Amino acid sequence: MNITAQQIKAIMPNVVGNISRNRNFAGYSLDSIVLRLNKYAKEFDIDSPLRWAHYLAQIAHESAEMRYSEEIASGKAYEGRRDLGNIYKGDGVKFKGRGLIQLTGRTNYTNYKAFCGFDVVSKPELLCQPVGSIRSSMWFWSKKGLNALADRDDFATITRRINGGTNGWDDRKKYLTRAYKVLVKS
Repeated sequence: MNITAQQIKAIMPNVVGNISRNRNFAGYSLDSIVLRLNKYAKEFDIDSPLRWAHYLAQIAHESAEMRYSEEIASGKAYEGRRDLGNIYKGDGVKFKGRGLIQLTGRTNYTNYKAFCGFDVVSKPELLCQPVGSIRSSMWFWSKKGLNALADRDDFATITRRINGGTNGWDDRKKYLTRAYKVLVKS
């Protein structure tokens, strides 16, 4: 199943303006982003209306409708977080959230580097560009087993595995409700 720009706009009504405000997505159209979403979705088996609905709801919240592919906060809050693999001074800032799902921490960056072959540990800004931003979010989605949870419509566990808690619950739920209407119940 492929998604369309029209479906994305129905789920994330501010997406077009937000893409132009995302300095890392500058010069890219929504259509070119949708092409990449569809390409990498095939790689990671995001291939049903329910999987797409849950994935899009989560990235809509995490990236503020694709406005940000890099966390606004400095990342200092992640300094010394061994659970994220941030064991060296400066790791918190260097490995703050990036990509459409806000991949965070030295461990996640190192594991994604091993998967994709690009040195996102030395050049974390690669995760802010459209390909790195989209592909890393879908890799994380797959690594955390979120397709199976989406198949069970387990919003709570998906949210916790992405966020570590329930931050943004109502916002994520709002996007999921829209995605259901557009993708699942259409």
